Amino acid sequence: MNLNYGIFRSQPIMTINDLAQIGSHNKREKKAYKSNPNIKLELTKNNIELVLLAEKYVKGFKMLVKDYEREHNERMKTERDDRKRTFNEMLNKSKSVVADELMFTATHKFFDNMSKDEIMRWADTCMDFVYNDLGYKKEQVLHATIHLDELTPHIHCVVVPLVKKLDKRTNTERFTISKKQYIKDNIHLSQLQDVYNLRLREAGFELERGIKNSDRKHIKIKEFKKTTRYYEDKVTTINKSLDNAINDFKEKMKTTKNTIIDKDYVRVRKDTFDSMKNVIKETKKAVEFQPKINELFNEIDTYTQSHQTLEKEKNNLQREVKALTTRNQNLIKENNHLKDYLKAILEAIKHFFRELLQIGNEKTKDRTTSEIKDYYDNEDFDSNDVYDISKGTTKENELFDYAGVPSYLKTGKRSYDDKNKDDNEISL
Repeated sequence: MNLNYGIFRSQPIMTINDLAQIGSHNKREKKAYKSNPNIKLELTKNNIELVLLAEKYVKGFKMLVKDYEREHNERMKTERDDRKRTFNEMLNKSKSVVADELMFTATHKFFDNMSKDEIMRWADTCMDFVYNDLGYKKEQVLHATIHLDELTPHIHCVVVPLVKKLDKRTNTERFTISKKQYIKDNIHLSQLQDVYNLRLREAGFELERGIKNSDRKHIKIKEFKKTTRYYEDKVTTINKSLDNAINDFKEKMKTTKNTIIDKDYVRVRKDTFDSMKNVIKETKKAVEFQPKINELFNEIDTYTQSHQTLEKEKNNLQREVKALTTRNQNLIKENNHLKDYLKAILEAIKHFFRELLQIGNEKTKDRTTSEIKDYYDNEDFDSNDVYDISKGTTKENELFDYAGVPSYLKTGKRSYDDKNKDDNEISL
């Protein structure tokens, strides 16, 4: 007996431009569809709008988040010039999503000979899951549509997880877009997929739970190959950038007059300091890329175990994955070596910033304070780091407040004698 499987996936949308592209696809606005064999344009008229959006995606999104944008623009009025961001810039550079695309479908035979009324009943069950189990409100759904002009019917539901959360630094509620409020992680997603398939069975649809930990099994072998080649190129680029940053930093260290960490003081030339920051940036890129590679490995492993594919195709894919695995293992080894190195660099920067707050003039202290805030915002420093850097300095109150350090830890300000500084040393 052939089993039919219910499928629910979640795909983050990270930028405004990505949102526009997805909108063009979901609303069939692209000219390229004329040559796309997977989409039969003569059937597009049969597509069903579940949540109508008359405007383009970006315009609809802006209407949905207008209060968030207004709040952001008000906050930017009092922000210093070098930290000001437009609303779009803030969204695009954020580590959070702009929106989330939920996709619902099933194996193809499930829809064989299914009437339009039954498809609508299935779709209503999916949307009930969005509202009742995921917890989205109707005003958070930007657009939802059933595509009936492709081989297998499916639903695209784009949601904007706009919420208000407590900002601990200001002790006020602020708008933010947070997918984690609805889907916390992959473990939670797997649990939700269980619930989704339970809801389908409760509604009378004979569907089984798909294989766990694989939300993209529908991707064909050739697409896996394309993805592995892309990841191989990406790993090569990361390795090269990391090597260049480290080599540059080593060269700068050869010419620096003082060690990074000294018993009594920290002094670093500006070009050496900039080189340190570049190593940190490239190392973070490497670390952040690791989960994506691991996800690909898990996905391919699940696919090859759960599908009977042509042996030749599978062997070709396995060879490509093996090559990627070797590259990735080399990158992991280098990253493990860099962890201690990165920790030492960040510790050096902490000492360096602290010395500037102690011995610098007011302009230097202001610029240093700004740099410390940037490091905190980028999560390179936490509140404990800010405490260690600023305690007992004239910037203690400002930085304690910014990082949410408890006021009872304030030590009182002390004054420090200016020290002679080399003209070549950094002045922020």
